Amino acid sequence: MKISKLAGVLAALALTTGSLVACAPAATVDPVAPTDEAAALTGELLIWDTGILGKDPSDDPYADKAFLNQMGVEFEEANPGVTVTIVQQGGDISSNAAAFQAAAIAGTGPDIRVQYAGGPTTSFADFFEDLDPLLPKDMLDSMAGQYVNREGFASDGRLLGMTYGAGNLFVVFQNADVLKEAGIDPSVKPATWEALVANAKQISDKTDKNGFYTGNLEGYPGAWFISNMVGGELGQTAFTDMYSGKIPVDDPAMLKAYQAFADWGKSGVNNPDAAQVTAGGQGFVAGEAGYYLVGSWENNGMTEAFGEDGPVTSFFIPTLEGAKFSKIGSGGPEIALSITKASKNKALAAEFLKFIARPEHQDRFVEIYQTQGSNHKDGDSSFIKNPRLKEQFEQLAQSTDGITFAFDSVMPQATIDLFYRVNAGVFSGAITPADAVAQLKASYEQETGK
Repeated sequence: MKISKLAGVLAALALTTGSLVACAPAATVDPVAPTDEAAALTGELLIWDTGILGKDPSDDPYADKAFLNQMGVEFEEANPGVTVTIVQQGGDISSNAAAFQAAAIAGTGPDIRVQYAGGPTTSFADFFEDLDPLLPKDMLDSMAGQYVNREGFASDGRLLGMTYGAGNLFVVFQNADVLKEAGIDPSVKPATWEALVANAKQISDKTDKNGFYTGNLEGYPGAWFISNMVGGELGQTAFTDMYSGKIPVDDPAMLKAYQAFADWGKSGVNNPDAAQVTAGGQGFVAGEAGYYLVGSWENNGMTEAFGEDGPVTSFFIPTLEGAKFSKIGSGGPEIALSITKASKNKALAAEFLKFIARPEHQDRFVEIYQTQGSNHKDGDSSFIKNPRLKEQFEQLAQSTDGITFAFDSVMPQATIDLFYRVNAGVFSGAITPADAVAQLKASYEQETGK
C-alpha cells in the first residue's frame, strides 16, 4: 500500500489526464480464479482522505494507529491483485474542498474521497455516485445515520456518501477542582446555558481562574454553540429543515442564539484573549479555567492530561432557558466515504466500502480513536474504553429530544465557511447578531438557489 501527501500529487492530477485514476484499470474478475468475487478483484484504488480516518505514518500504520491505512493494508492482503494508494490532502477544510473540486471538474482525482458528512458531502453531489445501486441495502440499513448524506436531505435522495461512525458530540468539559475552589458543586450539572454562565461568573469572581477557556479566532466554538442553542429551540432537525426550506435561515431562533453567543463573548467569563487565540484547550489543560466548550474529539486529550479518574468530566451543552427541546444534544455523524464519478474503479471502490463497513472493522475504529462509537447495529460497546466517551454515551441515552445535526454539517460549503467567519465576528463584537443571520441567509440562498 502506498501513502502520499497531496503536494505534487494534485499538480500531476490537474495537469494531465494520465493520472493515477485515469490510468488505473477497472476492477476485474480473473476468469480462472475462484468464483469468490472479493478474492478475485484486481486494480488500483486511489483514496483521498482529509485527515479524518488516516494519518501520514512513516512506516508502520499499526504503530501510528492510522485506521484507514490499516484498512488499506488488509484490503490488499485480502485481494492480492489490488493496490491501494491513500493520499492525505492536508490543509484546512476549504482548501481541501477546492482541491477536490478542481480535480473532479478535470475528471481526475480519487476513486474514494473521505470527508465530513452532511453538507460537505452533499455539496459535491455533481461529483459523487449514488451508492444505493453499488452497496447492499441490508448493509446500509445496518448503519445508522445514512440520511445525512442523502441529496437534499430527502429520504429518497441519492446516497452520496456512506456514513461511518456514530459521530461526535458537542460537550462542556469541567474541572471539578476549579469548581470546588469557587464553591460550586461539580456533581450538579447546570440545567440551562444561563446557569452555566452564572457558574462561570462565580469562578471568575472568586478565583484567579477564568470561567471558560475559549479560542474563537476561527469561529469554531460558535459553530458548536449555535448548533446546540438552535436545536434547543427548534429540535434535532432544525438545520436539515432549514436546508430544505421548511424553516427559514433567519428564523427567530437563529437570532436568539446569536444574541446569546454575543453576550457570552462580552460576558468577561472567558480568557481575555479568547477572540484572538486559535481553537484548542491549552488553557483549560493548564488548569486556568473551570469549563471548556468543545467536542468529544477531545476525550483522549482530556484523559491523558488529567487521568481516567481525574477532576475532569463532561456533559452536553445545556440549552437556553425556556428551550422547547431542553433534553437535546448536538453533533451527529461526522464521517462520510464517497465514490467519485471520475473513478474508473467503481466496483473495486464499492468492495472497499463493504470491507470497511464490517462491524469488526468499525469496532477497531472505535477502539483506536475513542472519540465516537460505532454506528453499526452489531457494534460492540465494550470497545469503548475512554471514561469520557462512556459518560457521553450514558448521557446520549438520556437525551430524549435527540441530537441536532449541526449547521456546519448541513449547509453548502461556502455557507459553512461564512458561518465560521461570522461566528468569530459576533463573538468579538465586530458583527451584530442580526447581520450574521442576514449574511448566512444570503449565502444559503445564493448557494442553493432557493
